[in-house]
Amino acid sequence: MSLSYRQPGVILTDRRFTVPLDHTAPDGETIELYAREAVASDKAGQELPWLLYLQGGPGFGANRFVGRQAWLDRALKDYRVLLLDQRGTGSSTPASRQTLPLRGGPAEQADYLTRFRADSIVRDCETIRPQVTGGAPWTVLGQSFGGFCTVSYLSLAPEGLDAAVITGGLPSLHAHADDVYRAAYPRIERKVTAHYARYPQDVERARRIADHLLTHEVTLPNGYRFTVEAFQSLGLMLGASDGSHRLHHLLEDAFVRTPAGPELSDAFQEQAQSLLSYAAHPLYALVHESIYGQDTRPTAWAAERVRAEFPQFDAAKALAGDTPVLFTGETVHPWMFDADPALRPLRETADLLAARTDWQPLYDRARLAANEVRVVAAVYHDDMYVDTAHSLETARAIRGLRTWVTDEFEHDGLRAGAPRVLDRLLAMARDEV
Repeated sequence: MSLSYRQPGVILTDRRFTVPLDHTAPDGETIELYAREAVASDKAGQELPWLLYLQGGPGFGANRFVGRQAWLDRALKDYRVLLLDQRGTGSSTPASRQTLPLRGGPAEQADYLTRFRADSIVRDCETIRPQVTGGAPWTVLGQSFGGFCTVSYLSLAPEGLDAAVITGGLPSLHAHADDVYRAAYPRIERKVTAHYARYPQDVERARRIADHLLTHEVTLPNGYRFTVEAFQSLGLMLGASDGSHRLHHLLEDAFVRTPAGPELSDAFQEQAQSLLSYAAHPLYALVHESIYGQDTRPTAWAAERVRAEFPQFDAAKALAGDTPVLFTGETVHPWMFDADPALRPLRETADLLAARTDWQPLYDRARLAANEVRVVAAVYHDDMYVDTAHSLETARAIRGLRTWVTDEFEHDGLRAGAPRVLDRLLAMARDEV
């Protein structure tokens, strides 16, 4: 039974669906998906086309908006919107340290998680589409990893799409995880350099924190082992429009005086743990590198291995000299599964996923070259999370795709620029721009 309720300017309906765990065995085990339907209050009785939103990640549930926040306000002018929690996220049969032991040991858990990539998500969407739209194709809005899923959608089931709108999410069609991170570390370094140019006082602040962590054992209030590598990973926020400013505010009051000498303040530690913990999205850490697996080569902790090719990210070496301590970005490392209480029980599972050699292709290049679906994509210049050169190469490989390349926004342009970003992309999809 669906439950509907109101928020300012919008009527929401909770919807639940049953889909196969393994779409190659449709009569086998099933899982439950959750999605929230949204329609403008003054259009609730109208026949409207559908827009399916696929969230970034992997591992994050759909946005929990209040009323008509952000891009949703623009979308509700033309569409009924379905905010889908992709399998394993939010309320869709969540995968975590608490639930995965139901599958058995690490080997069974790893095998289970191989079914949580873009191809399975697309097949989920096609399974529920007839129940939502009556069989009509819908428009898909894919943000970041949601854009990766949208390119898989164009490869696997383009007949389900009326149009595709992608923001910061055009993946390489062929790059191995090693290639992705080889391109990523120089981008990350550029973002860190730009941050220090904006806030030069943060160079010494970051060095002081890094030195403290190298010479002290620090455990955050939630049990997280706060190492210098964990501190560096806070650079993840530099890929967001306001990330440099938020990082600056985090660093400015890191220490307090105590009877035992300077210590990291409780306030700093509380903020750091909220940024570092994977408790709310463990699937991100577990399957992040698998989204680049498409052949018999294991991902094999690619971000960790490739980092060794960039010694400038070694904090100890930076402190031994006079160079700034560099932050890192959207990378997942084995040490995270030792540091984070939400991930510790899943370390062996993660190792098994990193060693897999049976990944199936996620994109059909021949089908994309013959694409007939209207596709538009925002590509953010020097996006820290998704390589611009990879994105533009893919844009050229998808027949009819139109790009909007902009340096006005960072990776979170759909949030930071809403509703203007979505308005422009929808106009492009209608050939109005």
